[in-house]
Amino acid sequence: MHFHSIQFIIFFIVVTLAYFSLSWRGRWMLLLATSCYFYMVFKPVFILILFGTIIIDYYAGIWIAKTQDQKRKKLLLIVSLISNIGILAFFKYYDFLGDSVNGLLNSAGIRSVVPPLAGLIPHQIADWMVNGAGKVILPIGLSFHTFQAMSYTIEVYRGNQQPERHFGIYALYVMFYPQLVAGPIERPQNMLFQYHSFFHYDFENVKAGLIQMAFGLFKKVVIADRLAEVVNYAYNDPSHQNGITLLVATVFFAFQIYCDFSGYSDIAIGAARVMGFTLMDNFRTPYGSKSVSEFWGRWHISLSSWFRDYLYIPLGGNRKGEYRKYMNQFIVFLVSGLWHGASWNYVIWGGLHGTYQVTASLRDKWLKKAGIEIPQNAFIRYFNMVVTFILVTIAWVFFRNDQAPVHRSFSILHKIATLSWREPLYSPYNAVEMWFCVFLIFFLLVKEKYYERIPSENSKLFYILLPLILFLTYFLGVVTENQFIYFQF
Repeated sequence: MHFHSIQFIIFFIVVTLAYFSLSWRGRWMLLLATSCYFYMVFKPVFILILFGTIIIDYYAGIWIAKTQDQKRKKLLLIVSLISNIGILAFFKYYDFLGDSVNGLLNSAGIRSVVPPLAGLIPHQIADWMVNGAGKVILPIGLSFHTFQAMSYTIEVYRGNQQPERHFGIYALYVMFYPQLVAGPIERPQNMLFQYHSFFHYDFENVKAGLIQMAFGLFKKVVIADRLAEVVNYAYNDPSHQNGITLLVATVFFAFQIYCDFSGYSDIAIGAARVMGFTLMDNFRTPYGSKSVSEFWGRWHISLSSWFRDYLYIPLGGNRKGEYRKYMNQFIVFLVSGLWHGASWNYVIWGGLHGTYQVTASLRDKWLKKAGIEIPQNAFIRYFNMVVTFILVTIAWVFFRNDQAPVHRSFSILHKIATLSWREPLYSPYNAVEMWFCVFLIFFLLVKEKYYERIPSENSKLFYILLPLILFLTYFLGVVTENQFIYFQF
């Protein structure tokens, strides 16, 4: 059930109206039941895997808190983490690692020894879990709810969170339907107490939530899916495209993925807010960043902060010397690349961002040592924004080519680097439609510079803006079956 479907709109209205008519006990039961239904709409069998990890983590949290022996605590945490990471690795990385091993063996003249994952699935359930191409279907949102579950047991182990003894509430923490599939990846300290709360109907929350949902839908259906037509046209067969076409498509993809993912986050955060829940912000105008480091403080904030707290700092952060800090930064971004998917393109994407971070740190060190201070005027700020956007967009080439051979990504970059401005621009759109795409990007940048959140405090303004946004979304939206990009993670 996609957020931009009529089914979801009906689902949301019915669930929300029922939610406000129930007691606290009825509310959590309703939200858990409807979250299960929401997840099962995609692929019912995978809810068994989700509930398996929920049961393991629920009891692990209680036993970790009860245990006084530190070694036993750590063992329980390891069991919980292995169960989560093991399931994620099995479904997401088995074929990737198997294909890599088999490829190395084949290059040495040795036949393949690692069977495909689909061959390990019992034939009784293969029809439910294997697609037409013979590949096992990745459980939807697996990376997101795995990381959210891991944050719970880690925080209990660290003593920052009391174990949740209400099984239904813990299950709801993992399965809350607005952020179940693609985040934000929440922390137990922010969410568990909210599920124990009884939120009274608040029209201010309803207004703010609905406006945020409406604009999130606009970003997805009007901007992201419209830009996707140009991106798909160029990237589906880049060998027959020229440099200028690929350059425009690559820039469009930078805004497509932003509007697609931030649009999902807006709908998720807005839907939760209507019911009184507060989810963390996931995006803060990332393309206004003046460095790659700042970009990651504004892009997919729930994931970048997760890696900071649960990987970078445990690795030693910047506490174990300068070179160890650089290595830790690089490791975090490589893992982030793998988190996004089992592909060497994702690994290179993460490696590029790691290289950007380390290079920037070394540059700043050299400038400080040389006594050079760069003036912070308007020109320098905008120059840094442009350079940051270019670096991020170069990396997006590998991200967009996730399932293609790596050499295709390098070929695209080569064509862009050697383009001639006399080349014709090929597109599925005519000139007017292409300029409309440019206008939408410009509109987005201006809107988010001056109104990161559309104001909804004034009720009269709300009654004008909400129908207007929905009207424009309906008449300007691109009607496709495009699911949200991050659903595949």
